[in-house]
Amino acid sequence: MSDARTAGVARYGRWLQHSAGERFTVGIGSPEAGLVWPGSSDGRLAEALASLSAAPPARPPGMQRQPTPAGDLFTRSVALPEAGGDGWLLAMAKAGEAPTDIELDALSDAMDDVAAALDDATHLNAEMDQLAGELAERYEELHLVYEIDRHLANQDLGTEVLQDLLQSCAEQLNADVACFVRPADNVTIAATNLSKPIHNLDLVLVEMRGDLFRFVASSRTTIVINDRPDPRRAYIFTDMPYKVLACPVFQGLDMPAMLVLLNHDDKTDFSNSDRRLGEVMAHQIANVMHMQGMFAEMRRFTEQMAAALIEAVEAKDPYTRGHSERVHLLSMRLGQGLRLRSEEMENLHWGSLLHDVGKIGIPDAVLCKPGRLTADEYTFIKVHPERSYEILRHVDRLKGAIDGARHHQEKFDGTGYPHGLRGTNIPLLARVIAVADTYDSITSSRAYRAGSTHEAAVKEMTRVSGTQLDPELLDVFLRICDDDPALLMRLGVRREWDDQ
Repeated sequence: MSDARTAGVARYGRWLQHSAGERFTVGIGSPEAGLVWPGSSDGRLAEALASLSAAPPARPPGMQRQPTPAGDLFTRSVALPEAGGDGWLLAMAKAGEAPTDIELDALSDAMDDVAAALDDATHLNAEMDQLAGELAERYEELHLVYEIDRHLANQDLGTEVLQDLLQSCAEQLNADVACFVRPADNVTIAATNLSKPIHNLDLVLVEMRGDLFRFVASSRTTIVINDRPDPRRAYIFTDMPYKVLACPVFQGLDMPAMLVLLNHDDKTDFSNSDRRLGEVMAHQIANVMHMQGMFAEMRRFTEQMAAALIEAVEAKDPYTRGHSERVHLLSMRLGQGLRLRSEEMENLHWGSLLHDVGKIGIPDAVLCKPGRLTADEYTFIKVHPERSYEILRHVDRLKGAIDGARHHQEKFDGTGYPHGLRGTNIPLLARVIAVADTYDSITSSRAYRAGSTHEAAVKEMTRVSGTQLDPELLDVFLRICDDDPALLMRLGVRREWDDQ
C-alpha cells in the first residue's frame, strides 16, 4: 500500500487507539492487505488477523468477539476507502490484561465512532468531486460577472463598452463569435475568438437578425442547436454548419435584443453550463440597456455567488452555520466605527464574507469534531487561510479583499498563522475580521458547548488584547457593542441577566 494510503488509514487508527485506551492493542486490517495499520509491534494482532476468514463478514452491526490462537480478537467490519475495499477495525487486550465490561463497552463505542467516520469517507471523494465541479461553475459565473463589472465601471452604454463585454464573453466561454443583435435599431455588434476563420461572417451576422431572432423572440427562451440533424436547421441558419446558443435579452416584458454565441461545427457542443453563463451575460446586457438598475443587480448576483461558496463551507459543519454572515455584520460595523474609506469598506465586505471559504478543503472528521483537536487535526485547520487565498486570488475584483481573509488568524504578538505577522504588520482588514471572528466564536454555540454571554466574551477578549487582538480596534468594537445593544439582539447573543 502507498504511503499516502497508509497515512490516511493511520489517522483513523490513532483515533481508535486514543479512544480505546492503554489496555488494548488496536489496528486496522483487510483481507487483501493484511494488517494495514499496526497499533503495536508485538505481532499478536497480525497473528490473530491471519486466522480470520479470507473475506470480511457481511458487515454485521457492532463489535464482534473472534476467538483466535493468539487470544480473543475484537473486530468491527468497516469500509476502508484508502485500502480499496472492506476490512476490520481490530483490538486485542494486551498480554496478561483482562478488560472489564465497562472497558469493552467503551471499546465498542470507539469502534462504532471510527466505523461511522470511515463509512462517511467512502462517499467523501465523490461528494467533493461533485462539489468541486459545482464550485468551478460558480467561479466561472463569478469571474464573468467581475469581468462585466470591470468593463462597465464608466457606466457608459456606448458601442465600445458592449464590444468589450462581448469580447470577454467570447473568451470566457471559448466561443468563436459572441454577438449582440437588436434588429429594431439595425444594431449588430460582434466579437470574435476564432478557432479557425469564418469567411462568410458578415452573412452569418445578417442571418442572425432574421429567422433566428424571430424564433427566439417567439419562444422567449434560450435555444441551443448543436446537432447537424436538428430539425430547426430547416428554418434557422439553413446550410450554415455552426453550433448556436441564442439567449433573449429582456427589458421588462419586451425582448428587443438577443445574445448569440456561435461555434464551428467541429468544436465541443454547447453545454448546460454554457447555456447558464450565456443567460448570465444576456441578463447583464439587459442591465446595461437599463442603466439605473445595473449596479444593484450585479451586486445582488455577486452576493449570491459569495453566498453559494459560504453555503458550501457551512453545509459541512451545521454548528457554524451563519458564522460568515455574523462575522461580516460585525466587521462592517467595526469598519464603520473606524471610518474606513469606501474602497476599504468594499474590500472588508468581501473579505469578511469569504474569510473561511478555505475550510471547504478540510476533512469533515476534523472540521466537525466535537472537543479538542489533536496536533495533526489542528494542522489541517491552520491550512484554511492559505486555502482561502488560493481560491480568491483568481478573481481580480477580490484582490483587495484577499489579505483580510488570508491573515485573519494572525495574532497581534506574532504567534498566529499562516505567516506569524505581528502588530500593524498584520493588514488592517485582517485585524478587523479577527476581532469579529473571535467574538462570534466565543458567543456562538458548538456541538460540545453553549455559546458564552456577551459579558464573558468581553472578559476573554480583553484578556487577549495586545496578544491576540489589536487593542485599539478592540476598544472601538466594545464601544460599538455598548452603544448599540440592538446589534447583540440581532445576533442572538445572550447577556448575563438572561441566565438569571
